[in-house]
Amino acid sequence: MEEIILNAIERQKTSARFRELGFVPGVLYGDNIPAGSNVKFEEKALRTIINKHGSNANITVVFNDKKNVGFIKEIQRKPITGALVHIDIQIVSKEHEIKRQIPIVFNGEDVLMIKQLQLNIAKSEILVFGKIALMPDTIFIDVSEMEIKDTITCANFDLDKNIKIEEPDTIYAVISELKIQYEEEPEAAEGAEGAEATDATATDAE
Repeated sequence: MEEIILNAIERQKTSARFRELGFVPGVLYGDNIPAGSNVKFEEKALRTIINKHGSNANITVVFNDKKNVGFIKEIQRKPITGALVHIDIQIVSKEHEIKRQIPIVFNGEDVLMIKQLQLNIAKSEILVFGKIALMPDTIFIDVSEMEIKDTITCANFDLDKNIKIEEPDTIYAVISELKIQYEEEPEAAEGAEGAEATDATATDAE
């Protein structure tokens, strides 16, 4: 697994000028981190990580010349532009077990459609418990070879045996026959137009 490195720099205060210089304010908290550690991150580096690896990626945070493993807990953005405003990162020791939601990405839906099948997703995240180093950033499932009535459960996930699944009986998706819905033109509207035309003709005749 590729190591994703992000440098965290201690900060004293936040200002408009601070963001103009290309930094995003944030907070580090968790194992082996002083309470309420206010930091700043280079915006360009943050954007690269989020765009390339997603906001759920495990990150090696370098702070005070020490490497710490963590993940983004919360992202605050400006509502219109989507610009990064503030980042919270939770630091977790390698021996500490945590609960975490991992996103599920389903691939191969286009192949199912060729076979006149469709994927019905019931849940696109899975709650797991274990050490962060054993947790994948994302779970990828290939559904292209599946057939009608096949179900996707935790048995389909390639997880480390030491990772515990909170709800092992959950069905995450089901394969079913492809149903195509056609849009029907409202008959009432056509009838109303016909009635208006009849009324207009009657008026002209008078």
